[in-house]
Amino acid sequence: MQINDSNITRQDFMNCFRDEAFLSQLTADDRIEIFSQILLGSSDITKELLNNLLRNYSVGGLEVVEG
Repeated sequence: MQINDSNITRQDFMNCFRDEAFLSQLTADDRIEIFSQILLGSSDITKELLNNLLRNYSVGGLEVVEG
């Protein structure tokens, strides 16, 4: 797939991301793909981030431990 990034700005992307009507068009698979690809690297994934995700999505039965 060829991507021409000159047509979408950072602000365009963020506006879409923050727009409930736009987000409602994304499938669960679309959302998982975006979530799985968006972070820059392993340093972005912290215990605090994961705990916040678990809390924000009301996920119980899981615990994040640092090794």
